[in-house]
Amino acid sequence: MEILTSIFVALFGFYGAFAGVPSVGQTGHSATALYGRVIGVSDGDTIDVLLPGNKTVRVRLSEIDAPESSQAFGRRAKLELSKLCFGRQATLAVQNKDRYDRLVARVACNDTDAQSHMVGSGYAWVYEFYAKDRSLSGLQNQARSDRKGLWRDDEPVPPWLFRKEASKKK
Repeated sequence: MEILTSIFVALFGFYGAFAGVPSVGQTGHSATALYGRVIGVSDGDTIDVLLPGNKTVRVRLSEIDAPESSQAFGRRAKLELSKLCFGRQATLAVQNKDRYDRLVARVACNDTDAQSHMVGSGYAWVYEFYAKDRSLSGLQNQARSDRKGLWRDDEPVPPWLFRKEASKKK
């Protein structure tokens, strides 16, 4: 899996760790590669990463959406991402920032692609609206077929619909 890190670097370039976190446009690349240690996992698709220079950034895994903490399989999704990433080195292929000022990135923890892992293990949905990696859909279909993770539920509810229903109740 050392190749995965090399590919991230080759495709997205290296950005000096001491210069802070740039916007995508500042680098002249479509994405920016950052490296750090995962020091927190908020849920199944959000992590906190300590970059060199003691800068902490919140990162939203791109292209996927994990169950909310209060939703069925939400705690299990967080546990799965924690097992993969917590305390480990992460490579972030930063794509942009979201409306909550989190970096949106493709993430590899110890050379394992976090998005593929979460979808393939059945603890995240492919966020079709944002998904660029079509292999994620195949992983999701296989997880559904194998009834892994959230696919054990007879009628799993996508997180975006769960959030929409929750907002109606407020």
